[in-house]
Amino acid sequence: MSLLSSSLAIRRPLYLWNLMIRDSTNHGFFTQTLNIYSSMAHSGVHGNNFTYPLLLKACANLASIQHGIVFHGHVLKLGFQEDTFVQTALVDMYSKCFHVASARLVFDEMPKRSVISWNAMVSAYACGSSMDQALSLLKEMWVLGFEPTASTFVSILSGYSNLDSFKFHLQGKSIHCCLIKLGIVYTEVSLANSLMGMYAQFCIMDEARKVFDLMDEKSIISWTTMIGGYVKIGHAVEAFGLFNQMQRQIVGIDFVVFLNLISGCIQVGEFLLASSVHSLVLKCGCEEVDSIENLLITMYTKCGNLTFARRIFDLIIVKTILSWTSMIAGYAHSGHPVEALDLFRRMVKTDIRPNGATLATVLSACADLGSLSMGQEIEEYVFLNGLESEQQVQTSLIHMYSKCGSIKKAREVFERVRDKDLTVWTSMINSYAIHGMGNDAINLFHKMTTEDGIIPDAIVYTSVLLACSHSGLVDDGLKYFKRMQNDFGIAPTVEHCTCLIDLLGRVGQLDLALDAIQGMPLAVQAQAWVPFLSACRLHGNVELAELATVKLSEISPGSSGSYVLMANLYTSLGKWKEAHMMRSMIDGKGLVKECGWSQVEVSGSSHAITTGNRSQAGL
Repeated sequence: MSLLSSSLAIRRPLYLWNLMIRDSTNHGFFTQTLNIYSSMAHSGVHGNNFTYPLLLKACANLASIQHGIVFHGHVLKLGFQEDTFVQTALVDMYSKCFHVASARLVFDEMPKRSVISWNAMVSAYACGSSMDQALSLLKEMWVLGFEPTASTFVSILSGYSNLDSFKFHLQGKSIHCCLIKLGIVYTEVSLANSLMGMYAQFCIMDEARKVFDLMDEKSIISWTTMIGGYVKIGHAVEAFGLFNQMQRQIVGIDFVVFLNLISGCIQVGEFLLASSVHSLVLKCGCEEVDSIENLLITMYTKCGNLTFARRIFDLIIVKTILSWTSMIAGYAHSGHPVEALDLFRRMVKTDIRPNGATLATVLSACADLGSLSMGQEIEEYVFLNGLESEQQVQTSLIHMYSKCGSIKKAREVFERVRDKDLTVWTSMINSYAIHGMGNDAINLFHKMTTEDGIIPDAIVYTSVLLACSHSGLVDDGLKYFKRMQNDFGIAPTVEHCTCLIDLLGRVGQLDLALDAIQGMPLAVQAQAWVPFLSACRLHGNVELAELATVKLSEISPGSSGSYVLMANLYTSLGKWKEAHMMRSMIDGKGLVKECGWSQVEVSGSSHAITTGNRSQAGL
C-alpha cells in the first residue's frame, strides 16, 4: 500500500500540488504549506509562478526568513526574475520578515513593476516606521505614472501608529489633504479607519471625529478606533456616548471595545458605570479573555471596590503573573499594603515567578508599610532570582529604603545601577528631599544634568523644589523654579506651586507667598492655600490664616482640614473662644475630622496606632 501511495505521489501533476498548497495557505496552515512543498520537491516536481507567491506568503506569515531565502534561490534557479507576481511576493516576504534592505534590492532589480509592487515596498518602509522613505517612494511612484490606490495610503497611514512627533503629525495631515484631492477618502472603510487611527495616535480627536461622522459605512474597527481614541486622551464621557450610539446601530461588539470601555471606567472611577460595563462583558461572553479579566480587577480597585476585584481574581482558574500583579497592585495602591504582601507570599508558593513589575509593586507596599525587614527580604529574593539589574526594581528599592528611613541603603542601591535613567536619578533625589538633605539633592541634580547630560522633567523638578523647601533653601528654590520654565520650558504644575508656597512659608515670607498664590490659576490655588495656612500657624499670623481659611472654605467647602488648622492656631495663641468656635463650625457643617494614624515595625511585625483610640491594631 505504501509503495502504491509513493507511486501516486511521484505521478501527481503540478496543478494538484498547487491546489494543495493554495488550500493550506488560504486556511492559514502555513507550516503545512512548507511541508507540502518539501514533499513536492522530493517527488521531483518544480514549482511555477503560481506556487512561489503562495510559499513566500507562508514564509511572510511565519516570519521565516530562512525558508524565504531558500525559495528565493529556487526562484532565481528557475528563472522567475522577470515575473512581476513572484518578485512582488519576494518584496512582501522580506518586508514581513523585517529585512527591508533585502526587499529594496529585489524591488530595484525588478524589470517590470505593478502598482501592487510599489505598494509592497511602500508598506515595507511604513511598517518599519521609515516614513520619510515611504513618502519619497510614493512621490517617485506618482511621477512614473503609477497612481496610488487606497491600499497605498492605508499602508502609509498605518505607519504612523507608533509615531507621535509634531513632524509626523504634519505629514499625516498632508496625506489627508492628498486623499481629499483624489476623492478616495471614503472609497474604502479601511482607508477611513486608518486615517482616524492616525489622528487618534496624535490625539487629534476633533479631526478623527470629522472623518468618522462623514463615513457612510462604519465597521466595528471604526467604532473601536474612535472609542479608544477618546479614552486615550482622557475623554471617557465621549467614549461612552459613542458606545451608546454604537449599540443603537446594532454593531457587533468584540473584546477590543470592552478593553477600551474598561480603561474608560478606570479613568472615571465610578462603580455603577463599571458594574454596567462588567454586565455587558458577561452578557457577550468575553469575561474569560485574560486581558479583560486583569483590567476588570484594576477597574474595580480604581472604583474603590476591592471585594469585587478579589472576587474576579479568585474566579480566575489559571492565574497568570499579570493576574497576580493586578490584584497585588490593587491592594497596594488602595492603601492596603498588608493584604498586598500577604497575596505576594501566597503567589511565591505557586509555580508563578514574579517579574519586575510585581516586585516593584510589592516594594511599594513595603514602603507604605514602613517594613524594612520585609523590604530586605524582597531584595534578597531579587538577588536570588537574578532580577537586580532591572531598573524598575532598582528604583523601587531606592524608594523603599528611603521611606523606611535607611537613606544609606538607598544610596548603595543607587550606586549599583550602571546605566541610570531619569527615573533612577529622580528616585534618589526625592529620597534626599524627604529626608531634609537639600544640599545632597541639589548636588545630585547638578551631577545628573551636567555630568550625565540627562534632561530633567517636571517630576524631578518637583523633588528638587521639595528638597529646597524641606531644607529652607529659598534662593535655590526660587532659582530652580525659574530655570525650570526658562531653560526647559516646563510649565509649573500644582505640585511645583505648592512646593514654592511651602518653601516661602517655612521661612516666614508670607506676603511673598500670598502674592504668588494670588497669581496662580484657581485650580492651583485650591492646593496652594493648604501649605500657606500651615505656614501661618507656624509663624502665628492670625490675620493671614483667617484669610486662607475663608478662601479654602470657598474652594473646598467639604474639607475640615482648614478649620482644624485654624482651631489649632487659635489654641496655640490662647484664643480659646475662637478655637471653640472653629470646632463648632466643623460639627455644624457636618464635617468629619479624619483620625491621624502611624505605623511602627516591632520585631518584624507592623502595628498601626490611631489617635483618639488607645488600642493598637496588629497588622
